[in-house]
Amino acid sequence: MSRQVFLYDPPDRFVAGTVGLPGRRTFFLQASSQGRVTSVALEKNQVAALAERIDELLDEVVRRTGGNSPVPAVAPTDVSDTGPLDVPVEEEFRVGTMALAWDGEEQRMIVEAQALVELDADSEDDLAEAEEKLLQDEENGPPMLRVRLSGAQARAFARRALDVVNAGRPPCPLCSLPLDPEGHVCPRQNGYRRGA
Repeated sequence: MSRQVFLYDPPDRFVAGTVGLPGRRTFFLQASSQGRVTSVALEKNQVAALAERIDELLDEVVRRTGGNSPVPAVAPTDVSDTGPLDVPVEEEFRVGTMALAWDGEEQRMIVEAQALVELDADSEDDLAEAEEKLLQDEENGPPMLRVRLSGAQARAFARRALDVVNAGRPPCPLCSLPLDPEGHVCPRQNGYRRGA
């Protein structure tokens, strides 16, 4: 079976978003164009890492070009997207690996999210060999979402993604662990809860 690639070049919309209540949220990347929508699930830390790496890569592009690239230093407000995910949110796959690249000729950010794959191996050497083979197999690899973004779209995506990550449960002022609506057993207080 050949690899399924969900290509958006460029998307009308590419955002990170969540479904569910804080503490029980499922994170998604969602790309859409001309009525077609692709949603892939991933972990909160993957969203945060992707947003941070996008900003770092864009900063490097600006630095290397001496500011003569079409990459804005900050996310422009005219391309910001604060709307909810398009519904229904139907998960195509769960993301395992992600990759970023800058296409200097086209002045585009390329974001790839590849499906999580379970590999069977008897040893670490077999596992490494299976992973390498899978990564090099362009035709028969796992499903992939590939999005090509302008510098402005990429900045806007990164800002929204970090906002989504930070919109979860507030941190405990003592231990920095997330506070639950039902209460919080703080390790810094040895589990002691003060009465109201």
